[in-house]
Amino acid sequence: MKHVLVTGASGLLGLNLALTAAQSGYHVTGWSGRRALVQTPFTAEQVDLTELESLPARIAALAPDVIIHCAALADIDQAEQHPGLAEKLNSQVPGVIAQAARACGAQLVHISTDAVFDGTRGDYRETDAPNPINTYARTKLAGEAAVTEAYPAALIARVNFYGWSASGQRSLAEFFYTHLRAEQTVNGFTDVFFSPLYVNHLAQLLLLMVEKGLSGLYHVFSPQATSKYAFGVSLARQFELDESLINPVSFADAGLSTPRPLNLSMNTEKLQTALDVPLPSEQEGLQALYADALAGLPDKLVAYLA
Repeated sequence: MKHVLVTGASGLLGLNLALTAAQSGYHVTGWSGRRALVQTPFTAEQVDLTELESLPARIAALAPDVIIHCAALADIDQAEQHPGLAEKLNSQVPGVIAQAARACGAQLVHISTDAVFDGTRGDYRETDAPNPINTYARTKLAGEAAVTEAYPAALIARVNFYGWSASGQRSLAEFFYTHLRAEQTVNGFTDVFFSPLYVNHLAQLLLLMVEKGLSGLYHVFSPQATSKYAFGVSLARQFELDESLINPVSFADAGLSTPRPLNLSMNTEKLQTALDVPLPSEQEGLQALYADALAGLPDKLVAYLA
């Protein structure tokens, strides 16, 4: 039985990934930061990743077969306001973890982001040159470089995802669902495009990539791009909510202070060739989101937070 260490285990991806891995028969240790996890079907520990000096010894003592590094400062506005913390969490920590993974012979999956691109044209491939336009993106790109330098055999997965989280506030799907269910109007950007995967589909793909021993850089996204407005409408229809509550607006009208890329449609041909399986569609993702809601997953996730 492989031992998998998941960092950021209280976050949207980290928690769902740790649960998926545990359900798939892996021995899982999940590291969370400030938020403790309780009664999880995997070993949960609180670890301050900013204590860089202690990380190598902790990882060596754990001796995992696989490390999936999900933890990051992912709030774009918070990263802009706290660039030093963003640099430490998103740039320095990945390099230290990569060195420790290489030293103990563990496979490493480093989670990165589509935001490393400037969003001027879309359909980005792994071979396209990044051009980050905010602090979050710049520090995440630096994290990719640190991982590659420290551990060339590592797998770097650029991702974008949605799903149910322990806080109920971590994804665009939750934003639309919460407001529409309360019959509140929301805005949806008609000119911001992305290629998100349902988080549990993403978790399954990452574990498949581990089993296949993939390394290097991969785009792990939905094969279909959509605008954030269209995504909200599709979600409303899946959950039989009132799609007319979603106002189609332009990003320019939002008044957001931190610059964001507009067209982050992503090319997934490299991944599809490597896995030789079809990637989940947007419809399949929303259907799974709906099925998991009916099965009570949101409440189960909330109960894991101390």
